[in-house]
Amino acid sequence: MPKDSSLPTWPKHPPVLNAAQEAAREGFMKLWHEELPAKYGLIEKFNHGAVATLPVREGTRTLEVGAGLGAHSKFEDLQRQDYYCLEYRQEFCDELAKAFPADRVVCGSIEARQVWTDGFFDRIVVIHVLEHLRNLPLALAEMHRLLRPGGYLDVVMPCEGGLAYGLARKISAERLFRKQFRMDYTPIIRNEHVSSLEEILVEFDKYFDIAWRSYFPLPIPVQTLNLCVAVRAVPRRDMTE
Repeated sequence: MPKDSSLPTWPKHPPVLNAAQEAAREGFMKLWHEELPAKYGLIEKFNHGAVATLPVREGTRTLEVGAGLGAHSKFEDLQRQDYYCLEYRQEFCDELAKAFPADRVVCGSIEARQVWTDGFFDRIVVIHVLEHLRNLPLALAEMHRLLRPGGYLDVVMPCEGGLAYGLARKISAERLFRKQFRMDYTPIIRNEHVSSLEEILVEFDKYFDIAWRSYFPLPIPVQTLNLCVAVRAVPRRDMTE
């Protein structure tokens, strides 16, 4: 049967940035994380609070994928959890190691097999990461392996590809980037956000069943009218192709 040409090919190969664009991208990442909490507090509260307030039993072993500088962990009840961090940037791992025990911080990518055994985690948290992954199916398969049967995958994703999200980006991140770096934002975001929400959910549904979801800012399940969606999912027992 011929392959559907409308489906994405994995891994994805986004546009390559030149040296100036790469430097601007790195600088903007830090700037945006500094600006977001102050200027856009409501969306930041949803990004972290939506899944951090979901029920977690005492002693839960949690992995945060793409932990960055630890912004999300500040919203979690760390006293009730054994909290681990996976982050691919060494400089971010160095910062995380100041807040967490050394054996709880691993520098690596979820797109590769990690050191933990099958079903090691009760819960995996992923905040605005899936849209960045070049090989999303590989990453989802690894998370499925690491999560115990009946465990929870808590994810927040932007409604990438939707009307509201596109407009919001133009008056926020894109405006700030152009003002700061005096260059086109389009190649930067195409290099960063390689998948739409629709593409992510197609792959996601092969590995996980969504048990709960919440949209922001409108409490209606229409992707194009919202900015973000949070989901709690459980691993599928049957894998679909």
